[in-house]
Amino acid sequence: MGTVHARSLDPLPMRGPELGVQPDDIEAPEIDPEPKQEVLENKDVVVQRVHIDGLGRTKEDLLTYEISEVFRAKNLIDVMRKSHEARQKLLRLGIFRKVEVVIDTSRGEDALPNGLDVTFEVTELRRMTGSYNTMVGNNEGSMVLGLKLPNVFGRAEKMTFQFSYGTKETSYGLSFFKPQPGNFERNISLNVYKVTGQFPWSSLRETDRGVSGELSFPLWKTNQTLKWEGVWRELGCLARTASFAVREESGHSLKSSLSHAMVIDTRNSSILPRKGGLLKIHQELAGYTGGDASFLKEDFEIQLNKTLFWDSVLSASLWGGLLLPIGDKPTSIADRFYLGGPTSIRGFSMYSMGPQSEGDYLGGEGYWAGGLHLYTPLPFRPGKGGFGDLFRTHFFLNAGNLCNLNYGEGPQAHLKKLAECIRWSYGLGIVLRLGNIARLELNYCIPMGVQSGDRICDGIQFGAGIRFL
Repeated sequence: MGTVHARSLDPLPMRGPELGVQPDDIEAPEIDPEPKQEVLENKDVVVQRVHIDGLGRTKEDLLTYEISEVFRAKNLIDVMRKSHEARQKLLRLGIFRKVEVVIDTSRGEDALPNGLDVTFEVTELRRMTGSYNTMVGNNEGSMVLGLKLPNVFGRAEKMTFQFSYGTKETSYGLSFFKPQPGNFERNISLNVYKVTGQFPWSSLRETDRGVSGELSFPLWKTNQTLKWEGVWRELGCLARTASFAVREESGHSLKSSLSHAMVIDTRNSSILPRKGGLLKIHQELAGYTGGDASFLKEDFEIQLNKTLFWDSVLSASLWGGLLLPIGDKPTSIADRFYLGGPTSIRGFSMYSMGPQSEGDYLGGEGYWAGGLHLYTPLPFRPGKGGFGDLFRTHFFLNAGNLCNLNYGEGPQAHLKKLAECIRWSYGLGIVLRLGNIARLELNYCIPMGVQSGDRICDGIQFGAGIRFL
C-alpha cells in the first residue's frame, strides 16, 4: 500500500525527566486532565483538503480526476482505502517514481473537529529515461534499446523510441501515447516504424515501413481497440533456393487497413494461468481505405483454466481464423495464417505444415487449432515455496489443421475441408515460468496425423514465448 502516515487528533503533553529537568527543581504546575483520545476508525470524518507536493512539470488538472474519490470518504478506514486507490492511480500514469500518502488532522481557522487533510508526496520521473533489456517472442529472442520521454506536455503523454535486434527480426520505431484525463484505459497512440523480418520456413524476407493510429477504451467487461494502419511492404527471397511461388510473391505492395480487437481476460496470469478465461476476437479489413491489398481477416482465441486437486491445473485452448480475399486478386503470403511449432501444434517444426511449394510453406486462408493441457507440480515438490514453484510438469494433447479454401463452395464445404487431414500430437514435458514476461517449455512430442510435406520434430522440442496454444 506504500507509506501511509496518520496523526492523532490531540498530541499528548510531554513531561518528565526526558526534558532534562528534575521534578524537585521546579514547582509542579497544574496539569489539565488528559484529553480523551477518540477512536476515528468508525467515526464520521470530512476530508477538507487534498495536497499534492512535489509537482514540477505535471499539470494539476490531470491529477484532480485521480484523487477526487478521496473527498467522498466517510470514515478513517475509508480515507485510507481511497487514498491507497488514488496512489495506485497516480503510479499507473507512469509519470511518478514514488508516491507517498500522509493523513493529518485539519488545521487553521476553518478546520472542522473531524476534518482531515490528505497529502500526496510525489517524485516525478526524469524528463528522459533509457532502458536496455531482452525480450522473448514466439521462439525467438531479441535485444531492445529504448529511449522514453515521460510526461512530455504535463498530462501523462509519453513519447518512446525503441530499437530491437533479434534472431529473426530487426525493428525501430517512434510512438506517442496519450491517455484521457480521468480514464487511463481510454487512450490513443500514434506509431511510425520499420520492421525487417526473416521467415526461413518460407524462404522469405519482409520489410515493412508504416504508420498507425490506435484508440483503446473499455466497454462493459471488455477492452476494445480500433486501429488504422498504412504500411509499405517489400517482400524478397531469403535464399537462392526459394521456390517459384515465393519469387512470384516478391515485390512491393501497399496495405491500408482498419482493424478492431475485443478482449475479455479474467485470468490471474497471462503466462501460466491457474484460473480464469480469455476471449480475444480480431477483425481486419484492408483495401477500403486505399492500397493494393484487399481482404477481410477474422481470427479468435479462447482459453479456459481450472484448478484441480493436488495443485494441478487443467487448461483448454481453441484458436481459429479465416482470410477472405476481396476482388479477383489472391491473398498475399504476408497476410495468411501459419501453424505448427512449439508454441502451437507441438511436435511439428515452426510454421511448417499446410500448403507448400518446393519445401517453402505458403500459409493458409483458414485454420483451427485446439489444445488440452494438464499442469502439475514437479514430482516430490523440490524447492517448494521457492524456486521450484516456477516449474510445472506438462501433459498435452494438440490438434489442428491449416488449408486454403474455395469460397465459392459455401460454409459447409469449408468446415468439411478443415476437418480433413487433422494433424495432432501428444506428449509431456517441463514448463518454466519467467515471471510475467515469458515461459519456456521442454517437451517430448509424438506427432500424429502427419501429412505429405509437413516437417515434424519427433522427440525433444524446446519452445520459448509469450503466447502458447
